[in-house]
Amino acid sequence: MKEKTAKELRYGWTTGACATAATKAALTALFGAEFPDPVTITLPRGQTPAFALATEEKGTDFARASIIKDAGDDPDVTHLARVISTVRRGAKGSGIRFHAGVGVGIVTKEGLPISVGEAAINPVPRKMMTEVVTEIAGKFGEPDDIEIEIGIENGEELARHTMNGRLGIVGGLSVLGTTGIVVPYSCASWIASIHRGIDVARANNLTHLAASTGSTSEKAVAAIYDLPETALLDMGDFAGGVLKYLKKHPVPQLTIAGGFAKITKLAQGHMDLHSGRSSVDFNWLADQLGALGAEKKLVEMTIGANTAMQVLQIAGEAELPLADLVACKAKEVASDIASGAVTINVLIFDRSGHLVGRSDG
Repeated sequence: MKEKTAKELRYGWTTGACATAATKAALTALFGAEFPDPVTITLPRGQTPAFALATEEKGTDFARASIIKDAGDDPDVTHLARVISTVRRGAKGSGIRFHAGVGVGIVTKEGLPISVGEAAINPVPRKMMTEVVTEIAGKFGEPDDIEIEIGIENGEELARHTMNGRLGIVGGLSVLGTTGIVVPYSCASWIASIHRGIDVARANNLTHLAASTGSTSEKAVAAIYDLPETALLDMGDFAGGVLKYLKKHPVPQLTIAGGFAKITKLAQGHMDLHSGRSSVDFNWLADQLGALGAEKKLVEMTIGANTAMQVLQIAGEAELPLADLVACKAKEVASDIASGAVTINVLIFDRSGHLVGRSDG
């Protein structure tokens, strides 16, 4: 099957956009009209998408509507999740209040853009829903004292596949979105979670964070430094997302942990370590071995190698500290990106979690 190109990939909608559309439909029904289906909303950048309702329900003191989230061609954990909005009239003068329904989390740690104890509904979705309440209440001549409860079906289970737990969001997912649109494979939510992880760590006065490329390196680095979960950043391939944010929001110390191939790409200057967006330069590795005094035969074997791990094995058999050198080079690149705002060291682990290289000797 032919892979789709970037231009062919289908964009989708954020949970915040879906929650806003469901809220608009439910509020229209609460004020006595029919549920609009489809329901059209205005996104922060002016687009006006229409959403089909999945369910609608009206009682004596509430109205409820739901929308099935379409994340387009992005591998979003919430793709096809049901986003539910239940609206009620609030007490006079109470204004607009947001509540977490089933599947939406509650904030329990400082450092997030939402206060502790509040529903994990981010500022932009709150603003979008507030604008909808103002619009619809004005249209019907009703007060804008409204209680909005947002839920996500099966959200608590879905949240297990996100970083919400270590961010201190318990009980479910966050309602996210800054533009209302999901760009395929932009991984915007992952990078945003990294940033929020740094925010939470800073708010809790943590002085040492570890950013890891995968679960094996994360487990290993946490054991070496006895770090709490709040200090662990699931960096994945997004080294740039960590380092550029730390430049403006520094912590005293950062350890970068990962496998030899990904750390090699960082040492070569790549900020996105995904195999589809950067690759190991074997000529560069050959140069590093040459600098360590490797024989010409080993240098030639490195140039013709199939994998980075094969090169590491070649260096190990020759008792050359290639992984240490690569870790040092990666530290130099990372420190330059962070502009010296953070003290950085780099650890390299093999696939079993054994330490094979480090920048601090």
